[in-house]
Amino acid sequence: MLVQERMTQNPITVNPDTSVPDALRLMREHKVRRLPVVDRHGKLVGIVSDKDLLYASPSPATTLAVWEIPELLGKLRVEKVMTHGVITVTEDTALEEAARIMADSKIGGLPVMRGGSLVGIITETDLFKSLLELLGGRRSGIRVAVAVPSVKGELAKLTTAIFEKGGNIVGIGLKNILGSSGDVAEVVMKVQDIGQAELVETLRPLVNSILDVREA
Repeated sequence: MLVQERMTQNPITVNPDTSVPDALRLMREHKVRRLPVVDRHGKLVGIVSDKDLLYASPSPATTLAVWEIPELLGKLRVEKVMTHGVITVTEDTALEEAARIMADSKIGGLPVMRGGSLVGIITETDLFKSLLELLGGRRSGIRVAVAVPSVKGELAKLTTAIFEKGGNIVGIGLKNILGSSGDVAEVVMKVQDIGQAELVETLRPLVNSILDVREA
Protein backbone atom coordinates (compact mmCIF):
# COMPACT_ATOMS: atom_id res chain seq x y z
CA MET A 1 0.00 0.00 0.00
CA LEU A 2 1.32 3.43 -0.96
CA VAL A 3 0.87 6.84 0.62
CA GLN A 4 -1.25 8.06 -2.29
CA GLU A 5 -3.91 5.47 -1.41
CA ARG A 6 -4.34 6.83 2.12
CA MET A 7 -3.38 10.50 2.07
CA THR A 8 -5.80 13.42 2.23
CA GLN A 9 -5.59 15.18 -1.11
CA ASN A 10 -5.46 18.96 -1.45
CA PRO A 11 -5.06 19.57 2.30
CA ILE A 12 -6.18 22.75 4.03
CA THR A 13 -3.20 25.13 4.23
CA VAL A 14 -2.27 28.46 5.77
CA ASN A 15 0.36 31.00 4.88
CA PRO A 16 3.08 32.39 7.14
CA ASP A 17 1.10 35.58 7.76
CA THR A 18 -2.02 33.76 9.01
CA SER A 19 -2.77 34.70 12.61
CA VAL A 20 -2.72 32.05 15.32
CA PRO A 21 -6.47 32.48 16.10
CA ASP A 22 -7.34 32.08 12.40
CA ALA A 23 -5.22 28.94 12.13
CA LEU A 24 -6.90 27.46 15.22
CA ARG A 25 -10.31 28.31 13.79
CA LEU A 26 -9.45 26.48 10.54
CA MET A 27 -8.35 23.40 12.47
CA ARG A 28 -11.58 23.33 14.44
CA GLU A 29 -13.78 23.91 11.39
CA HIS A 30 -12.11 21.19 9.33
CA LYS A 31 -11.37 18.85 12.27
CA VAL A 32 -7.65 18.58 11.56
CA ARG A 33 -4.67 18.78 13.89
CA ARG A 34 -1.97 20.12 11.58
CA LEU A 35 -1.75 22.51 8.65
CA PRO A 36 0.97 22.75 5.99
CA VAL A 37 2.23 26.30 5.61
CA VAL A 38 2.77 27.57 2.04
CA ASP A 39 4.03 30.89 0.76
CA ARG A 40 2.25 33.05 -1.81
CA HIS A 41 3.83 30.98 -4.61
CA GLY A 42 2.42 27.75 -3.17
CA LYS A 43 5.81 26.53 -1.96
CA LEU A 44 5.81 24.49 1.26
CA VAL A 45 7.72 26.43 3.93
CA GLY A 46 6.57 24.83 7.17
CA ILE A 47 3.94 22.92 9.10
CA VAL A 48 2.02 23.92 12.21
CA SER A 49 0.19 21.67 14.66
CA ASP A 50 -2.56 22.33 17.14
CA LYS A 51 0.01 21.90 19.92
CA ASP A 52 2.22 24.60 18.37
CA LEU A 53 -0.72 27.00 18.35
CA LEU A 54 -1.96 26.12 21.82
CA TYR A 55 1.53 26.44 23.32
CA ALA A 56 1.69 29.90 21.78
CA SER A 57 -1.52 30.90 23.60
CA PRO A 58 -1.27 32.46 27.06
CA SER A 59 -1.51 30.19 30.10
CA PRO A 60 -4.56 30.51 32.39
CA ALA A 61 -2.07 31.81 34.96
CA THR A 62 -1.04 34.74 32.77
CA THR A 63 -0.98 38.20 34.33
CA LEU A 64 -2.33 39.72 31.12
CA ALA A 65 -5.69 41.41 31.31
CA VAL A 66 -8.52 39.53 29.57
CA TRP A 67 -8.90 42.21 26.92
CA GLU A 68 -5.15 42.08 26.11
CA ILE A 69 -5.04 38.37 25.16
CA PRO A 70 -7.08 38.47 21.90
CA GLU A 71 -5.17 41.55 20.78
CA LEU A 72 -1.77 39.92 21.36
CA LEU A 73 -2.78 36.60 19.78
CA GLY A 74 -4.17 38.43 16.77
CA LYS A 75 -0.71 39.88 16.18
CA LEU A 76 1.04 36.50 16.49
CA ARG A 77 1.62 34.91 13.08
CA VAL A 78 1.97 31.25 12.14
CA GLU A 79 5.54 31.81 10.89
CA LYS A 80 6.59 32.45 14.51
CA VAL A 81 5.39 29.07 15.80
CA MET A 82 5.55 26.73 12.77
CA THR A 83 8.12 23.98 12.25
CA HIS A 84 10.65 24.79 9.54
CA GLY A 85 12.61 22.17 7.61
CA VAL A 86 9.56 19.97 7.14
CA ILE A 87 9.98 16.22 6.66
CA THR A 88 7.99 15.13 3.60
CA VAL A 89 7.24 12.03 1.54
CA THR A 90 6.16 11.41 -2.04
CA GLU A 91 2.98 9.78 -3.29
CA ASP A 92 4.76 6.52 -4.13
CA THR A 93 6.31 6.11 -0.67
CA ALA A 94 5.30 2.79 0.92
CA LEU A 95 2.85 3.30 3.77
CA GLU A 96 5.06 1.39 6.22
CA GLU A 97 7.99 3.67 5.32
CA ALA A 98 5.86 6.71 6.10
CA ALA A 99 4.92 5.09 9.42
CA ARG A 100 8.59 4.44 10.22
CA ILE A 101 9.50 8.06 9.45
CA MET A 102 6.72 9.34 11.73
CA ALA A 103 7.68 6.99 14.57
CA ASP A 104 11.42 7.69 14.32
CA SER A 105 10.91 11.45 14.00
CA LYS A 106 8.14 11.54 16.65
CA ILE A 107 5.75 13.45 14.42
CA GLY A 108 2.09 12.89 13.62
CA GLY A 109 1.90 13.86 9.95
CA LEU A 110 3.85 14.21 6.71
CA PRO A 111 3.11 16.54 3.81
CA VAL A 112 3.06 14.65 0.51
CA MET A 113 4.94 16.19 -2.39
CA ARG A 114 4.90 15.76 -6.15
CA GLY A 115 8.07 17.47 -7.29
CA GLY A 116 7.89 20.87 -5.63
CA SER A 117 4.12 20.86 -5.23
CA LEU A 118 2.12 19.92 -2.15
CA VAL A 119 -0.52 17.35 -3.15
CA GLY A 120 -1.58 15.80 0.15
CA ILE A 121 -0.90 14.97 3.77
CA ILE A 122 -0.65 11.58 5.50
CA THR A 123 -1.29 11.45 9.25
CA GLU A 124 -1.21 9.01 12.14
CA THR A 125 -5.00 8.73 11.87
CA ASP A 126 -4.63 7.44 8.30
CA LEU A 127 -2.15 4.84 9.55
CA PHE A 128 -4.49 3.73 12.35
CA LYS A 129 -7.29 3.22 9.81
CA SER A 130 -4.97 1.13 7.62
CA LEU A 131 -3.93 -0.98 10.60
CA LEU A 132 -7.58 -1.52 11.46
CA GLU A 133 -8.23 -2.83 7.95
CA LEU A 134 -5.14 -5.03 7.84
CA LEU A 135 -6.13 -6.72 11.10
CA GLY A 136 -9.77 -7.06 10.07
CA GLY A 137 -10.88 -4.81 12.89
CA ARG A 138 -14.25 -3.96 11.31
CA ARG A 139 -15.09 -7.58 10.39
CA SER A 140 -16.44 -10.25 12.70
CA GLY A 141 -14.71 -13.61 13.12
CA ILE A 142 -12.31 -15.54 15.33
CA ARG A 143 -9.21 -13.58 16.35
CA VAL A 144 -6.29 -15.89 17.04
CA ALA A 145 -2.70 -15.06 17.99
CA VAL A 146 -0.03 -17.77 17.74
CA ALA A 147 3.73 -18.04 18.21
CA VAL A 148 5.69 -19.79 15.45
CA PRO A 149 9.38 -20.14 14.56
CA SER A 150 10.57 -17.07 12.68
CA VAL A 151 11.64 -19.02 9.59
CA LYS A 152 10.62 -19.15 5.96
CA GLY A 153 7.41 -21.00 5.18
CA GLU A 154 5.75 -20.95 8.61
CA LEU A 155 3.08 -18.44 7.63
CA ALA A 156 2.25 -20.45 4.51
CA LYS A 157 1.65 -23.55 6.65
CA LEU A 158 -0.91 -21.70 8.76
CA THR A 159 -2.79 -20.08 5.89
CA THR A 160 -2.88 -23.32 3.90
CA ALA A 161 -4.22 -25.31 6.85
CA ILE A 162 -6.97 -22.72 7.47
CA PHE A 163 -7.89 -22.65 3.78
CA GLU A 164 -8.14 -26.44 3.64
CA LYS A 165 -10.60 -26.37 6.55
CA GLY A 166 -12.76 -23.86 4.69
CA GLY A 167 -11.69 -20.83 6.70
CA ASN A 168 -11.39 -17.34 5.27
CA ILE A 169 -8.63 -15.04 6.60
CA VAL A 170 -9.89 -11.44 6.61
CA GLY A 171 -7.07 -9.85 8.59
CA ILE A 172 -3.46 -10.69 9.40
CA GLY A 173 -0.50 -9.16 11.23
CA LEU A 174 3.01 -10.36 12.05
CA LYS A 175 5.76 -9.25 14.39
CA ASN A 176 9.08 -10.81 15.33
CA ILE A 177 9.80 -11.31 19.02
CA LEU A 178 12.75 -12.83 20.85
CA GLY A 179 11.78 -16.10 22.48
CA SER A 180 13.67 -18.13 25.09
CA SER A 181 14.80 -20.59 22.42
CA GLY A 182 15.55 -18.11 19.67
CA ASP A 183 13.61 -15.90 17.29
CA VAL A 184 9.90 -16.50 17.11
CA ALA A 185 7.11 -14.64 15.37
CA GLU A 186 3.70 -13.69 16.69
CA VAL A 187 1.04 -14.06 14.01
CA VAL A 188 -2.40 -12.53 14.55
CA MET A 189 -5.25 -13.54 12.24
CA LYS A 190 -8.95 -12.79 11.95
CA VAL A 191 -10.68 -15.85 10.49
CA GLN A 192 -14.24 -16.39 9.27
CA ASP A 193 -16.22 -19.49 8.22
CA ILE A 194 -14.67 -21.78 10.83
CA GLY A 195 -15.54 -22.38 14.48
CA GLN A 196 -13.22 -21.47 17.32
CA ALA A 197 -12.67 -25.05 18.50
CA GLU A 198 -11.94 -26.29 14.98
CA LEU A 199 -9.56 -23.39 14.33
CA VAL A 200 -7.61 -24.15 17.51
CA GLU A 201 -7.49 -27.85 16.64
CA THR A 202 -6.20 -27.00 13.16
CA LEU A 203 -3.47 -24.66 14.32
CA ARG A 204 -2.21 -26.33 17.50
CA PRO A 205 0.05 -28.93 15.77
CA LEU A 206 1.60 -26.22 13.59
CA VAL A 207 2.58 -23.61 16.20
CA ASN A 208 4.78 -23.23 19.25
CA SER A 209 1.81 -22.00 21.25
CA ILE A 210 -1.58 -20.36 20.91
CA LEU A 211 -1.27 -17.01 22.68
CA ASP A 212 -4.87 -15.86 22.48
CA VAL A 213 -8.13 -16.82 20.78
CA ARG A 214 -11.50 -15.08 21.01
CA GLU A 215 -14.64 -14.09 19.14
CA ALA A 216 -14.17 -10.60 17.77
